[in-house]
Amino acid sequence: MSDIKQEIEKLRQQLNRCNYEYYILDSPTLSDYEFDILLKKLQQLEEENPQYFDANSPSQRVGGTITKNFPTVKHNYRMYSLDNAYSLVELQKWETRIQKIVGEEQKIEYFCELKLDGASINLVYEKGVLTKAVTRGDGEQGDDITTNVKTIPTIPLKLIGDKYPDFFEIRGEIVLPIEKFEKLNEERIKNELPPYMNPRNTASGTLK
Repeated sequence: MSDIKQEIEKLRQQLNRCNYEYYILDSPTLSDYEFDILLKKLQQLEEENPQYFDANSPSQRVGGTITKNFPTVKHNYRMYSLDNAYSLVELQKWETRIQKIVGEEQKIEYFCELKLDGASINLVYEKGVLTKAVTRGDGEQGDDITTNVKTIPTIPLKLIGDKYPDFFEIRGEIVLPIEKFEKLNEERIKNELPPYMNPRNTASGTLK
């Protein structure tokens, strides 16, 4: 490996670690200024050495192109949406159905948490690198919005460490925190633009 390529790889690893510390651990080890200096250095080296281009480089979060044309992708495994229950009777009927599926003799335990209301997303990682991000769509297939998802700093483009399968999928919700939503609407009102209706629809809309 050439010295230039080694330096580029070292900067990428350092910036990925800094992003993780800042957005996930909420414990940054570099100031914004120091981070920006490293990022600019990486961008310059990549521009001067295009043979070392990597679509998952931290620099691509900033300079990545947003697209509005999405190919349709079939899910490897169906993505289900959550069912609603509006009464204790409906919840008990659901439990009865589950008990029949697993067997009457099987003891069931539950884990409950607050639901984050956002846009469902399926992320595919191969050898630790994000290769695909797909919306739920109709459950069988969805839109490939990988390029747009790469602009979200809390989603790792490359995983840290090495204790992960060569191929795996992870599913979750892309959400817009209420305080960010309110700040966004304040800016829109200030600029005489109509405010967005709710965080969920805004989060979903920004992906496309």
